[in-house]
Amino acid sequence: MAERIDQPKAARRGFRTRLLPERKPGNDRFGRLSEGIARFMGTPKFLLYMTVFCAAWLIWNTWGPVGGRFDSKEFGFTLLTLMLSLQASYSAPLILLAQNRQDDRDRVSAEQDRQRAERNLADTEFLAREMAALRIALGEVATRDFVRSELRNLLEEMAADREAEREAERETGLVLERDSAPPSA
Repeated sequence: MAERIDQPKAARRGFRTRLLPERKPGNDRFGRLSEGIARFMGTPKFLLYMTVFCAAWLIWNTWGPVGGRFDSKEFGFTLLTLMLSLQASYSAPLILLAQNRQDDRDRVSAEQDRQRAERNLADTEFLAREMAALRIALGEVATRDFVRSELRNLLEEMAADREAEREAERETGLVLERDSAPPSA
């Protein structure tokens, strides 16, 4: 059967995998360690320690007992230069790794801030629409003065209708009286 190239290869079952579980160093653990080292390298305490270390190295190899000197000043303190280069060659990638992790955290934080801002904008737009709907609804609601004026108009119309009915009754009453009255000669 042909192997699929979109799937990882199956792990071989060798001596190590059968007897001992494979322990992979966690990227997160190493990242935290590198951040701790980078954070420490950026402190005045580290600078003080490095200054004391270099000063002690120089003093010992300059004025220390001749048999105990391990780095001569005639060759320009080659071992000290090598040690400082080694320290720099390890600290630079650790600092870059710490910066990359910080960039990742900043990116996640910026994404969360953007999502929070979008939610706030959506909430604000929703509240604005709700307030506009309330204003429209309140514009359509009858106020106390409007109801009073409508009632007053209805009362006036009812009074006018009664007056018209009374007038009509009086007129019909007169007409009836005239019809029922004996004709005068």
